[in-house]
Amino acid sequence: MPQSQQEEEEGDVVEIVTTTGDRDVVDEGHFTSENAQILIGEIMGCNRNLENIKQNINDVQNKMKNIIDVLGKV
Repeated sequence: MPQSQQEEEEGDVVEIVTTTGDRDVVDEGHFTSENAQILIGEIMGCNRNLENIKQNINDVQNKMKNIIDVLGKV
């Protein structure tokens, strides 16, 4: 939910707590550049995993198409 400009100017503190594996990323309201870098790294890792999954799906779909084409010729 977006905050109004007035709320942002008042400097509301938002606590972000998450973990990457067994490691706490953010300690009680202290979000640092290092925390941001850790989260960015996690996002990049997830994107890489998703790209690998997409490629595997495409490979399997192509293999199935080839098998169906061969069966169609039988």
